[in-house]
Amino acid sequence: MYKIQKNLNRLNNGQYTFFLDPKEQKELKGKLKKDEYNIFYPYKDSEKNIFYKNSLPEITLYEIKSKKKLRHQDILGSIFSLGITNEVFGDILIIDNKYYVYVLTSFKNYFKSNLLKIGNNKIELIELPSDTFKNYERSYEEIELNVSSNRIDTVISTLCKTGRKYIKDMKKNKEIILNYDFLKDTSYKLKENDIFSVKRVGKFKYIGIIKTTKRNHLIIKILKYI
Repeated sequence: MYKIQKNLNRLNNGQYTFFLDPKEQKELKGKLKKDEYNIFYPYKDSEKNIFYKNSLPEITLYEIKSKKKLRHQDILGSIFSLGITNEVFGDILIIDNKYYVYVLTSFKNYFKSNLLKIGNNKIELIELPSDTFKNYERSYEEIELNVSSNRIDTVISTLCKTGRKYIKDMKKNKEIILNYDFLKDTSYKLKENDIFSVKRVGKFKYIGIIKTTKRNHLIIKILKYI
């Protein structure tokens, strides 16, 4: 709640907000009238966005140059190891085996000086025009699953080819994130456009039920972020 109030205060003072994830954007919208804000999208279907009233936000786009292949979770972990919060950087993109991250310009020098490695790999940050990917749309891998229900533990256990008991352990260890918050209830039934992440597996968007089989199983569709 403090974070939402902080960003609301920034807007009321004529400033733009920090980067907000979809959950935070929804909460902030609930405290504003439609004519009280604009939303800045770094690219066409970006998830982390910035609210503003008049002046456009100042953001920087960095390409992360690496001689070795990187994973999204490795980049994210290395950024968090700098001791910063997720509000100062936007989406991490992997496009054609190249890596990019959006950063508030006020923090770009800190990134440039401190983000020198991803894991054990030395990297270099190259600044690009911030509108390089303004028309970019994410790519996904489409996955269809045959499941007994659309409970999140059932869906994840099918994805991971493991038992539901293991999913309870993952929840306990905070390895599953649902709609940008740690999973609280393994019996939660997924709804259209829910987003969930599983540590070491990936990030997914639930699209919905395609059909019901003769044995009353469900054929569901999910998208895996690439």
